[in-house]
Amino acid sequence: MTSAVPSFELLPGAAESPVILHVPHSAREIPPEVRAGIVLDDSALERELDHIVDAHTAELAAEAAKASRVTPWRFVNRLSRLVVDPERFPDEREEMLAVGMGAVYTRTTHKEPLRPADTDAEPLVERYFRPYARAMTDAVADRLAVTGRAVIIDVHSYPTAPLPYELHGGGPRPAVCLGTDSFHTPPALLAAAREAFAPCGETALDSPFSGTYVPLEFYGGDPRVSALMVEIRRDTYMAEPGGPVGSGLTRLVRALAALVDAVSS
Repeated sequence: MTSAVPSFELLPGAAESPVILHVPHSAREIPPEVRAGIVLDDSALERELDHIVDAHTAELAAEAAKASRVTPWRFVNRLSRLVVDPERFPDEREEMLAVGMGAVYTRTTHKEPLRPADTDAEPLVERYFRPYARAMTDAVADRLAVTGRAVIIDVHSYPTAPLPYELHGGGPRPAVCLGTDSFHTPPALLAAAREAFAPCGETALDSPFSGTYVPLEFYGGDPRVSALMVEIRRDTYMAEPGGPVGSGLTRLVRALAALVDAVSS
């Protein structure tokens, strides 16, 4: 049996917009055939989803898109990152393999077994990871063809207190962490983000999470593709872990829309 839930969705924006809001970790959905390979019982799985899901980030992106002067495109993962994590390298380049969290996770946020250690990742990579990567590559290529550039804004959240799986959890945990790439994050994009998110509290670079997502076809080679990861500390807009959204979301919507407007012009 296969799931009828779409793996991902590209939501069109304005034809002239170069911006793609990428939302990879907001969903909780796990197809039954994938759930069968996860060793957690139902209550433990729900607790793990509470910790690992970037809750309400799809809503944040949707509201910011509506508030922007030039509507950005949105690429949204509709399945949980416990199916596959589309932002990992699918090979030995991925540093999160050290804690069982490559493209297909075998360990939880608390380093407990999620799948058997000898799980063959290839079927899940083939079924879910590669189609996602191809579709995101096509979305970026389309923005390049139409507008001459593409700006990927990666929308994430992270917990107030570090979780055991974090490799770099000992550094600052600002209200907004801006993840950068030395090739794909130009100074003007970073400056626009700092200005846009200033009303939301302290911002810092690459702590506790660093880097940003660019499809491998363009990564490190095409300067027309710029990218920034926006990591929002969860206590600023929701009840942790996995709880309801709070009033702070409105401020973040305004900030993200301001960033979209700044880089769209």
